Amino acid sequence: MTTITAPSAAPVPGAPASRTGRAGAGPWLAFARGRLIGLAAVFLVLLVLSFLIVQLIPGDPAVAIAGPDATAEDIAAIRGTLGLDRPILTQFLDYAGGVLTGDLGDSFQYRQPVETIIGNRLPFTAVLALHGIVVVLLVAVPVGMAVAIATRGGRRRWLDTAFGALTGFLDSVPGYIMATFLVVLFASGVGVLPLLPPAYSPGDPNLSLILPVTALAVGPACTIARVVRRETAVVLGHDYMRTARGWRLRPGTLHLKYALPNLLTTTLTLSGLILSGMLGGALIIENVFALPGLGSGIIKAILDRDYPVIQGMVLVIGMIAALVHLVVDVLLALVDSRNLGGAHGD
Repeated sequence: MTTITAPSAAPVPGAPASRTGRAGAGPWLAFARGRLIGLAAVFLVLLVLSFLIVQLIPGDPAVAIAGPDATAEDIAAIRGTLGLDRPILTQFLDYAGGVLTGDLGDSFQYRQPVETIIGNRLPFTAVLALHGIVVVLLVAVPVGMAVAIATRGGRRRWLDTAFGALTGFLDSVPGYIMATFLVVLFASGVGVLPLLPPAYSPGDPNLSLILPVTALAVGPACTIARVVRRETAVVLGHDYMRTARGWRLRPGTLHLKYALPNLLTTTLTLSGLILSGMLGGALIIENVFALPGLGSGIIKAILDRDYPVIQGMVLVIGMIAALVHLVVDVLLALVDSRNLGGAHGD
């Protein structure tokens, strides 16, 4: 009987066309141009919304700044100093011109540049969000693939049922409730993990990051793991995967070389939506753990009616979410050149 062996570099017969083929410079230039135009449009929308949203907040910031004993003349003088007595269109044009030149204005409460306040708070939010994203991807993809491989062909139905029930339950728990539960259990109860110390710096490696990162990552990790499990099950049922198994390829080669690239497109598309949503989750988790990030900052600014700080933080948070989507689009184009907009790899 003749034994057929598969050269390591040879493609498996019946496998889909390579999704990592190189595309020419033309498709990439068109891709970059389209994404930059989209990013500019998002920025323009955020610019308008960040200006208009503060107009919907009830109350007068001049009254809050002047204090309860201020006279009508004092309040009017503060309104004139802050430019709140000018027409809305004039205020918007001044605001847009300042943003385009890198000037987000000065805080009504602290009399500091808004960019300074954001710069002091952004590292805490960035560290929490980035750690959460890394944990989600490192946990969700391997776990989802492992469960799909272990339950292929209807095997170990108990594992499939338990995985679906557990991930569904954890995914349904809001982030702030998960954060509160983790604090009560591991910090206040068992006491094995610390809360953030008063002198915490975002650059410090610290065990106290474990609880907020876990609270932020549990729900998104469960969602992505379920998607990866379903997509892996579909990929494992394709003809080219059955051919590869018939060639007696090693499990690592079989699943990492042929299965993983073909489920990344769907996984990354959903992950982009979920990971950008994690930014909003990070803002909530910050308040549970008293992190001095953008989340606690924007809530304080709303309570103080500090319009420039609200506008600056909404603009920055929105642009960060847009940049996350841009990074995901670039990764999708690198994985599959057809995502460049109709271009096919050579």
